[in-house]
Amino acid sequence: MIIVNLDVMLAKRKMRSKELSELIGITEANLSLLKSNKVKGVRFDTLEKICAILECQPGDILEYRPTQEPPTDEAT
Repeated sequence: MIIVNLDVMLAKRKMRSKELSELIGITEANLSLLKSNKVKGVRFDTLEKICAILECQPGDILEYRPTQEPPTDEAT
């Protein structure tokens, strides 16, 4: 599962969602969907703009968390 930590970066930069949405050229509604993990993907150019404005790396915004334990190689 991919977790979006955009709220964390916005708080660190003391920036509001409205300001970021205006700077990157997407609606507040779409940014809200991204922040709440309700999107299936994000365009690289949008991610690039977010990183440029927040002065961060994609890994500061996106995090991978396994949804289940990885399979084991048990010999049966």
